[in-house]
Amino acid sequence: MGSNTTIRLIETADAAVIAAHRVRDVEAFRRWEPAQPAEFFTPEGQAKRIDGLLAGYRAGTVWPGVVLADEQVIGQVTVGGILPQPHLRRASVGYWITGAAQNQGHAGRAVGLVLRVMADELALHRAEASTDLENLPSQRLLRRNGFSPYGVAHSSILLDGRWRDGLLWERILGD
Repeated sequence: MGSNTTIRLIETADAAVIAAHRVRDVEAFRRWEPAQPAEFFTPEGQAKRIDGLLAGYRAGTVWPGVVLADEQVIGQVTVGGILPQPHLRRASVGYWITGAAQNQGHAGRAVGLVLRVMADELALHRAEASTDLENLPSQRLLRRNGFSPYGVAHSSILLDGRWRDGLLWERILGD
């Protein structure tokens, strides 16, 4: 499962397919992600968002990737909040897979691949992630990729109209 999964740096040309996935999956993701303006679900809105991510990439604060299955974009994996200072060297991982490609191992494989990017290309020491307390599939995925829970961020994110707690995850890279 998911053996045909790859990742690469996002491109502005990915905007239309990402917008189509996000429109199709809006209800499925409502529970797990913050509300977005209507523009987010358009190719133009995604192109603008991608341009911002690529500016962050050039500044060294983010590594924005797409997840591919058989060379087709099926989601995203992002390393954000990169702190490259020698005494910190950490960042957070976020990901999503379009509904039609879920439960096939792609998300787990993509996280494994981006952990290699974090260690090898970005020279980071620590990977962090956060999940909603009720998002058990994402928690299983993180555990399979060597993450351990280390705390709860109370009332940390507004999801589907209410403040939710987040379970915090960590993994030391290269050990």
